[in-house]
Amino acid sequence: PEAPAPEFTRTGLTPGRWEPWTPLAVWLATHILFAGFPAKLWREHITTHLGPEAVALFATDGPGTAGSNGWLVSGDRTTTGHALIAGDPHRWIEDPGVYQQIHLSCPEFDVVGLAVPGIPGIAHFGHTGTVAWAITNAMSDYQDLYHERLRRTGAGVEALGPDGVWHRAARHTELIRVAGEKGTEGETVEVEVIETDRGPVIAGGPEGLDDGTPAALSLRYPPRVTADLGFGALLPLLRARRVADVDRALDAWAEPVNVVQAADTEGGLLHRVAGRVPIRPDANRLRPVPAWEPGHAWDGWHTPPRAGLTDGVAVMANQRGPATPLGIEFAPPHRADRITELLAGRERWSAADMPAIHTDTRLGSAAALLDRLTTLDGLTPEAAALRDRLLAWDRHMDADSADAAHYAALRTAVVRRLAAHPVLAPASVPPAYPEVLQPWLALVPRVGHALEHLLRAEDLYGIDRAAAVRAALEEVAARPPAGTWGDTHRLTAWRALPDPTP
Repeated sequence: PEAPAPEFTRTGLTPGRWEPWTPLAVWLATHILFAGFPAKLWREHITTHLGPEAVALFATDGPGTAGSNGWLVSGDRTTTGHALIAGDPHRWIEDPGVYQQIHLSCPEFDVVGLAVPGIPGIAHFGHTGTVAWAITNAMSDYQDLYHERLRRTGAGVEALGPDGVWHRAARHTELIRVAGEKGTEGETVEVEVIETDRGPVIAGGPEGLDDGTPAALSLRYPPRVTADLGFGALLPLLRARRVADVDRALDAWAEPVNVVQAADTEGGLLHRVAGRVPIRPDANRLRPVPAWEPGHAWDGWHTPPRAGLTDGVAVMANQRGPATPLGIEFAPPHRADRITELLAGRERWSAADMPAIHTDTRLGSAAALLDRLTTLDGLTPEAAALRDRLLAWDRHMDADSADAAHYAALRTAVVRRLAAHPVLAPASVPPAYPEVLQPWLALVPRVGHALEHLLRAEDLYGIDRAAAVRAALEEVAARPPAGTWGDTHRLTAWRALPDPTP
């Protein structure tokens, strides 16, 4: 028999029984945080400290460090006369990764693509021989958070509804064994599970948060409401022979909500959104809303938007596009604009040409900070030399570029100085929500993600941004990074079970 994965050996656990619901659990666990509903907690948090106008300032038009690219080139723009699809998924850097290259072959279908281990079929990137498809995250908002008012009764837990009546909430407890290293005793924790008419309570409860703050948050999301994760699309995708087949299959898709591109050997093309997004008031999309107030219920589903090609090309890079009506924040347009620019650079493309786009290193977001350097004066000779060097830089984040390393060091220094300013620093203490939600509430990364907006805003609460940039430039000039961007920018994959401490 094959040896178990080393993680089992380290924890002293044995693999559990594979149940029919296991793939559903794998998919749900992989994607429950993918739509970024905790960003609503950040908007509420920063509003508390700086007021509602801060929400737009900190909108990155795309929070997070994961984002994907993809592009579709029609047959009249290729060397073969057949369309080309390029996928460039940027998932979180995990070890092992979320995707597995796979070839499924049987009398019924023959498909190659990227599969998620534990999930049947090939959902996101696939090729059946006559039709192919690829996806990026649509950045749609389809999960809602509700502030709940809960109370304990002799019969369990009740939640105050929008009708002003206390309603019985579902409640049970589960025992969760927390694994430790082999030879240590893993702790068994009793967890109370509460679900209101809105959805499961994911933070707080009748007694509030861990620090005593009276709060409880429930999450409402489409698969829980419909009891459907969209797995009805998986087999039809494997059987697809034409774009129309892919299109019909994706009508059953649920989450994550994606932008999909597809093409077939007969010239069929597809560029659409797939997934379920509820129709509800705008307030739900922005922040947690009170469960006890009327006016926050869901009312059906949006029809997934569709789009076409422009000059024989369609680009998807999490930017505003066909999914614009369904989201709040999207990725900045730099990646999409750069891909569009590169594709316009030649009349005909081949598959062999595509790696030049995949590996392009141009940093489109550098202008906001570099523009700030042009107006600085009174610098030390070292800082002036660094300023001139960065202004002459070609803005490519090549691994062998020392200029790129210096730019990254400067950007980091600016971000940290802005985050430490007395105006923003109070927001560095987030509410006592569970640890899994804390990355969305961390001030320094939020400032980093929104730096372009913060530097270009007409005013930033009186913060002297020129002084912050000048001080950061002097700091980096005095202690410059050693080596190149490749030396300082190292891969650190996330692991559910990190390596043991030496």
